[in-house]
Amino acid sequence: MPEISRVRTVSIITFLTAMLAGAFFLALSLGPTTVPFSEFIPDDPLGMLGTLFSGGDIAGFFSDQTSYLIVYSIRLPRVIAAILVGAGLAAAGAAMQGLFRNSMADPYIIGTSSGGAFGAAFTIVFMGGLFLPVFAFIGAIGSTFLVYVIATRHGRASVETLLLTGIAISMFFSSILSFLMYSAGKSLHQIVFWLMGGLWNVSWNDVWLGLLIPIGGILLIALARDLNILSLGEEDALHLGVNVEQFKRVLLFLSSAITAVAVSIAGSIGFIGLITPHVMRLIVGPDHRILFPASMLAGGLFLLIADTLTRSFLGEMPVGVITSFVGAPFFIMLLRRRMRA
Repeated sequence: MPEISRVRTVSIITFLTAMLAGAFFLALSLGPTTVPFSEFIPDDPLGMLGTLFSGGDIAGFFSDQTSYLIVYSIRLPRVIAAILVGAGLAAAGAAMQGLFRNSMADPYIIGTSSGGAFGAAFTIVFMGGLFLPVFAFIGAIGSTFLVYVIATRHGRASVETLLLTGIAISMFFSSILSFLMYSAGKSLHQIVFWLMGGLWNVSWNDVWLGLLIPIGGILLIALARDLNILSLGEEDALHLGVNVEQFKRVLLFLSSAITAVAVSIAGSIGFIGLITPHVMRLIVGPDHRILFPASMLAGGLFLLIADTLTRSFLGEMPVGVITSFVGAPFFIMLLRRRMRA
């Protein structure tokens, strides 16, 4: 990488990291009740960390116990989850766009979202919402596995067949979801809220689950070089030593697993996986070694800002409404640019 490009890339990554850190502290402070920074910074940070890692109670390190409960019991898990989910959807979107060589691909393109929605609606209707994240995760992973099995012939799955099969399976699960919504009765509003996507029910258990997302992101970054080669075409990648079919399987599994974790935590939040990688590609270029970390930072920042806005000023409106409100016009702009090209 040329020296000027390297400096520019480091500057962009540093800028995104600084923006994310600033948004993190602002999100902890803002909400229905504004908490000043001074009231959620511990009197003795090192002592608090020592107590935290030893399993002790850290409440005594804060002067205002009400502010401590608001920030550390309610807002902190939600803020961390927003960053993880946004980063995960953006990373999975970048991977799907690279795999399908289409800037309009997103993490839900092979039916992951529809499968997750089916799993969530199933437990809401028949089990009162018991183990909802687990059922959403199983539905999302199961639909991806189904798409891959149907699209594979003689150990090979072409990108076009995967895409078309994904659309068919997505429509199939959507039809079952419509039936479940039709017969849901009083549970209908719960399904609708889940489909709109939101972080209002996030707890520390969701954060622990969400820590799988950065692990998946690191694995995607490790695959970035081969994904760059695959973008040249499958035959060229084969000649350059990439085991194309195995690589596609690994990439699909990782992307779908990251998306499934995100969906199980926050429901179906649209457009982050579509617009964030595309914007970052315009800024940092198509090299996935840079695109993955830049997209993850930008995706986390985008969802964190959107969730803070809805939590602070819009009466807990589902955050998926805001991301779709911003993402839909952007998607139309992409389509029009393609038509002109």
